[in-house]
Amino acid sequence: MRDPGQMDREHPDSAPMAEFLRSARSRLTPQEAGLDDPSLGRRRVSGLRREELARLAGVSVDYYTRLEQGRSRSASAEVLDALATALHLDDAERGHLHTLGRPRPQPARRRRPPPAPAPLLPPPQRVHRATWDLLDTLQQTCRPGFVLGRRLDVLAHNQLAGRLITDFRALPAAERNQARFVFLDPHARELYRDWTRVAADTAAMLRLDAGRHPDDPALSALVGDLSIRSKEFRRVWSDNKVHRRTTGTKDYHHPLVGDLTVTYQALTPGDDPDQILFVYGTEPGSPSETSLRLLAQWSRTAADTGSVTAQAPGAHD
Repeated sequence: MRDPGQMDREHPDSAPMAEFLRSARSRLTPQEAGLDDPSLGRRRVSGLRREELARLAGVSVDYYTRLEQGRSRSASAEVLDALATALHLDDAERGHLHTLGRPRPQPARRRRPPPAPAPLLPPPQRVHRATWDLLDTLQQTCRPGFVLGRRLDVLAHNQLAGRLITDFRALPAAERNQARFVFLDPHARELYRDWTRVAADTAAMLRLDAGRHPDDPALSALVGDLSIRSKEFRRVWSDNKVHRRTTGTKDYHHPLVGDLTVTYQALTPGDDPDQILFVYGTEPGSPSETSLRLLAQWSRTAADTGSVTAQAPGAHD
């Protein structure tokens, strides 16, 4: 049970780390943590108790309680590593915990602070010309490719990616976002054969971005809008999980070419660490390769004109 006075003592900067720790602790069973001991007695919850996690991490129960109640703004790298190991966090989750636990500079105290300025929007992200050229090359080799930026904004894609997923260039600029597509577009539920997993991964990617950019007003607005409009988003967002895509597979049920499975690789193009280039491929000689080539052929003969990349005027450096 949370301390009744917790909300009065909780510091806003530490709340994300406190929520993440509570969520991770609740997901780890005693058996997974190596505490499968009959002497532990009956448990009201399936996750670890605070004192159990503190013992596994080698910290005092009081200190861990302060972290989980948001009464400590940061923790040392050694403590965060110990907690991450005790919680069995993967690399993305461990990095996220370190990001949340990093101390932030505090503004100097003033007797009469000036009015808070309006939050500044980050400058728009630009896709480098070399990345556009790479998307064109991928198109010629029958490989869908697209670039995601902060908040999972879709910054660019080649024509084949647009045919496989959706043509984001046809949407208003404010709606060119992967999370909006997954949770709000009915087509996404039919397109992804395992929509539930895709939805959970999408929310976890967005959560990772929120940890890196906690003061992004556009991200806060996006999360708020999705929370209002999608009960599924509210559910998976409350899980407090994080996810970083590197390589893997994804299953589609395309309305034109049917079922196909693609492999993907996530790369960081140029010098912007907040951009991710996703390159899709298929197993050589597989039915999925045939389906993707059929889709590419259909795209070439379809009645559309212009560049093979979804490039907006002035969208590159």
